[in-house]
Amino acid sequence: MSRLQVHGFAEDAAAVERLAGRLAVPPGLIDLHRFPDGEVLPTVPLTGAATVILYRSLHDANQRLVSLLLAADACRRSGVTRLVLVAPYLCYLRQDAVFQPGQPLSRDLVGRWLGAAFDRVVTVQAHLHRTTDLSDVFGVPAESLSISADLAALAAEDDRPLVVGPDIESRPLVEQAARRLGTDWITFDKTRLGDRQVRLMLPSPDRVAGRAVLILDDVCSSGGTLERAIALLRQAGARSIDIAVAHALFEADVEARLRAAGARRILSSESVPHPTNAMELAEVLAAALRAETTA
Repeated sequence: MSRLQVHGFAEDAAAVERLAGRLAVPPGLIDLHRFPDGEVLPTVPLTGAATVILYRSLHDANQRLVSLLLAADACRRSGVTRLVLVAPYLCYLRQDAVFQPGQPLSRDLVGRWLGAAFDRVVTVQAHLHRTTDLSDVFGVPAESLSISADLAALAAEDDRPLVVGPDIESRPLVEQAARRLGTDWITFDKTRLGDRQVRLMLPSPDRVAGRAVLILDDVCSSGGTLERAIALLRQAGARSIDIAVAHALFEADVEARLRAAGARRILSSESVPHPTNAMELAEVLAAALRAETTA
């Protein structure tokens, strides 16, 4: 019997097994029963492990979040004393303020739920704007693992592409990636007009002409920002345009639009299962979790 195990749901089985393999601990799959009315009932493996790393990426959050919280409760009731959440994509971080009267502060509410259920939270390239310390949100140790430089290195076929961020908030990501590639970077100036409408301005179009360009972002969902960015970069004379996103939350029609707009390649991490996945996360996650194997 292993003191530490990695557990996850059947739909995440491949990622769970890769992570467990890197940590050299057994994997365990959670059975998820769905009742006719849509309610779910998870049953966790009864392994006797004192510490469980529970893997659950939280895209499609409204479906996955409830099953995760129920599984966490089941783990506690089965004798688990330390429970670590690994959520490569972490939901509800964008609503980190009450932007209009009558709205919730979703980040803090979901943070309290997860913080009450887990002893530690590990995520990847969290979609943060005004949040500097995730531990303050969850009330337990929490960390966001940066993959922007690794993802850019994987995506960069050209030796020194111009790394472009879709907005000023992406500056830390593109700066880090540009340092890794030994190249330069710029960011668009973005004004959001709605969920699917943005206004972009390219501050230095003269730096784009004749260059291979790599657009780097943490999340792509509707694709509106990236589609507009591609159009402006083409107008500025970009030689080629590739896209690398940490979390691919977009559907096939969005991918088709981006390619039609002029994207040569679109790459993403496996945080959200998607045809564009090109970067596995097992080693990045394992590096952050190895202390759990000796605690």
